[in-house]
Amino acid sequence: MDTAPLYMDTGSATGVQLPTIGGGRTDTPAQRLSGPSKEVHVEDFLSRYSTAVRPGERVSFGTYFNAFPASYWRRWTTVDSVRLSVETSGTGSVIVYKSNARGALQRVDSVRVDGDAVSNFDLTLKPFGDGGWYWFDLVAGSSPVVMRSAEWQSEGEAKTPGAITLEITTLNKTDFCINNLRLLAENPQALEHVKELILVDQGTQKVADADGFDEVAKALAGKLRIIDQDNLGGSGGFARGMYEAVENGSDYALLMDDDVVVEPESIIRLLTFADLCKTPTIVGGHMFDLYNRTVLHTFGEIVNPYSFQPDLPSDEMTLGHDFLSSNLRQTGWLHRRADVDYNGWWMCMIPTKIIREIGLSLPVFIKWDDAEYGLRAKAAGYPTVSMPGAAVWHVSWIDKDDLVGWQAYFHARNRFIAALIHSPYEFGGKVVRQSYSYDVKHLVSMQYGTAQGRIMALRDLLAGPDQLHGLLPSKLPEIRSMMNEYSDSQFSSDPDSYPAPKMDKPPKHGHGVRPPSYVGLLPWAAKTVVRQLSSPVADSSKDRPQANVAHQDNRWWRMSQFDSAVVSNAEGTGASWYKRDPKQLRRMMAESAQLHAALLKDWQKLSIQYKKALTEITSIAAWEKTFAAHSEQIEK
Repeated sequence: MDTAPLYMDTGSATGVQLPTIGGGRTDTPAQRLSGPSKEVHVEDFLSRYSTAVRPGERVSFGTYFNAFPASYWRRWTTVDSVRLSVETSGTGSVIVYKSNARGALQRVDSVRVDGDAVSNFDLTLKPFGDGGWYWFDLVAGSSPVVMRSAEWQSEGEAKTPGAITLEITTLNKTDFCINNLRLLAENPQALEHVKELILVDQGTQKVADADGFDEVAKALAGKLRIIDQDNLGGSGGFARGMYEAVENGSDYALLMDDDVVVEPESIIRLLTFADLCKTPTIVGGHMFDLYNRTVLHTFGEIVNPYSFQPDLPSDEMTLGHDFLSSNLRQTGWLHRRADVDYNGWWMCMIPTKIIREIGLSLPVFIKWDDAEYGLRAKAAGYPTVSMPGAAVWHVSWIDKDDLVGWQAYFHARNRFIAALIHSPYEFGGKVVRQSYSYDVKHLVSMQYGTAQGRIMALRDLLAGPDQLHGLLPSKLPEIRSMMNEYSDSQFSSDPDSYPAPKMDKPPKHGHGVRPPSYVGLLPWAAKTVVRQLSSPVADSSKDRPQANVAHQDNRWWRMSQFDSAVVSNAEGTGASWYKRDPKQLRRMMAESAQLHAALLKDWQKLSIQYKKALTEITSIAAWEKTFAAHSEQIEK
């Protein structure tokens, strides 16, 4: 029921246009407000493809899952026109609308219906160069009107749909896996062209042993195959999916996370779109928040070439858009086509032609595997499309902070690997100096375990690419063991397990720590680092924390003012005791500086080295050896 606004809503078709700020600039997205919306009558949903509209009411299908993203089809496929076919019964009207890239809405056509009727609208895609959607509204007369079905159709020679290998990588997420397998089994149309459904199980809690597995396996009619594999991370699991898709002769490898809820229709849409693309194209779905179902986490991503960080394709876009507060027709930036560098592997379909040509994933365990692959494909002439109307609901990152803790190693190392291979700048833009500033912030925040993980990342990076496959099964246990040596990485779920906090001196003027001004930031930061390096830790701070700090207040400029503090984790499940250690700080800061200096000095040499090794370390042959060593024997 809480996902209904993504499929149908009752807002006004066009809304009220508000004046834009800036003297009538034509490039400013239109701002619109709808009239008061009524709650959708979910009890009127007759089936997955049919609904009733009550007398005198109006519903719109100008929604995320039901509007037609015309600009994407115009730009990337051979389709130049579509036909909207709506089958209805009862008396009412079918009204067709379109938008442009600026979010301006226009009425296109309408027809009155009475009794059983099929209304067809032939619609060109020519006006959709930079963006825009088609959709339709239904208005009931004095009696209900029922939409029996509706389709977006295209003329052309019938083409045999491509065959898909759908692969899910999992690590101890048995409930999620069983749920998704059940969803897929209940929607056989979505699996019609799935040649094989592969579950790469890298966990200790095996999906095959979970309650309900035998039932869903039987319902999947022999399409399901489980591969037990050592924990080689997301890149190891997804690379296995790519490998198996090539080996079994599929046209596509569809990669999917385990902690998602899939919209089965998305599989059909990804396949239809990919089959009609002008050139082999990676096609991915968007990600909604699993625990806030109407919130779209991301609509598309690029890699900023200078900072070499994930970024949004345009300044107008926002992360975490809630369709409940602003529907598709009200939100101007959603109408501009978002051209991307990559799509997250929570749901991403890759043609096996591309895999055969450019190889499998980088052997990097987790982080940056999907972004690097998109950049690699782009360099080879193969685009990526994040396609509206295809999506999964994924566990959100709101309650995670993977820049702190064991994942920091993979963030740091893998970002550098991707930059060494793909950065267009001589020394990687600002990636090296930004990385060092991150280390300093972690260190003055007393996050020594995280900083040590990042130092390990640089050591392994400088060691070269040849050892990447060998590190896949061993690096995570090594990092976890290292983390146990640092109090900032040791968590307790009991809030009373730490001494009560107490400050030796009250805060100045009764205020807590405040952020430095922009003008005074550099001298303030320098003074703070000097104090952290040289000032001894008060004996009282060794025996008890000075403060309890909530996760959202865990900022470097605040933490750098304490000698010790108990800090909550992002999930809210526990806290750890941060303790300042000047000796540790001096050692780590010096080593970080040395490693970053070495990286900067040898950037060009390392770049050549990683680029030269890329073909080998991502090859089918190299991955085949890794799979053979860490899973069931591969038969040739």
